[in-house]
Amino acid sequence: MRFLDHPKRLLVLVGPTAVGKTETALQLAERLNGEVVSADSRLFYRGMDIGTAKPTAQERQRVVHHLIDVADPGETWSLAVFQQAAAAAIADIQQRGRLPLLVGGTGQYVRAVVEAWQPPKISPNPALRGALEAWAAQIGAAALHERLRRLDAEAAARIEPNNVRRTVRALEVIFTTGERFSAQRTRSVSPYALLQLGLTRPRPELYERVDRRIEQMLADGWVEEVRALLARGCSADWPTFSAIGYREICAHLAGQMTLDEAVAQMKRLTRQFIRRQANWFKQNDPSIVWFAAGAGVVDEMVRFIMGAEVNDGTEQTLAETV
Repeated sequence: MRFLDHPKRLLVLVGPTAVGKTETALQLAERLNGEVVSADSRLFYRGMDIGTAKPTAQERQRVVHHLIDVADPGETWSLAVFQQAAAAAIADIQQRGRLPLLVGGTGQYVRAVVEAWQPPKISPNPALRGALEAWAAQIGAAALHERLRRLDAEAAARIEPNNVRRTVRALEVIFTTGERFSAQRTRSVSPYALLQLGLTRPRPELYERVDRRIEQMLADGWVEEVRALLARGCSADWPTFSAIGYREICAHLAGQMTLDEAVAQMKRLTRQFIRRQANWFKQNDPSIVWFAAGAGVVDEMVRFIMGAEVNDGTEQTLAETV
């Protein structure tokens, strides 16, 4: 069966930060009667616009976007909440006869949907969690993440070192069960007929684009955006402020570093993030068809999608070029 004819079709677009996913997704959606479902955890939060490279109001007028601006910065959208919301959005788009495009650079969020992850069903332990959070405050996020790496390297590799909330949860599950966190997450059969596309650029080009984007974000008022969030009562200690750049700007506003120092730190952290993204979206992954970003890439992708086929069941999918 043709991919575009399948009632459970789901087009997935992945790639590293600054590769050009936003504009590519917009053009694909416009040409294929699609809507975008964001799988970027930074885009959930209202008011965090400039520093997350959130699609602009004009871009969101061009194409309907889902799961953007769905929470306040003080809230925390867990992976389980995202999975439920993404499944509902995808089903709604499919039922209206349109094509859902799952787009993002947050690897675990994409994989959670594509592979139908089922996280460990371990009830929260408030006392243990409180002790772990106090430990994190004492030794720092990076040191806590290192403790996790020693116990479960696979889980640590899939959690950002500055994401204290997820590090604490992994340790909580390990200490509660006595088993590795990574061994307790299970995958189910995907309910979708999948076509996964990847967008890539040479690493030096990505780094150059990141540098330019950070400079443009600052010119667009990123410092003022953070100042306004703090004035509304937001805190640099909140998990949502783990998005690269926000805590660095908070430190600058608190007089703890110069703006130049903050920018240098942002660029360094973003390069590290791009390298970690490569572990989620590998170019030798046979389930992802990779395209080099540049002029004509959308035409190339559309031709591929139009000729792609999947089997007539949702248990397995196979994409082929004609």
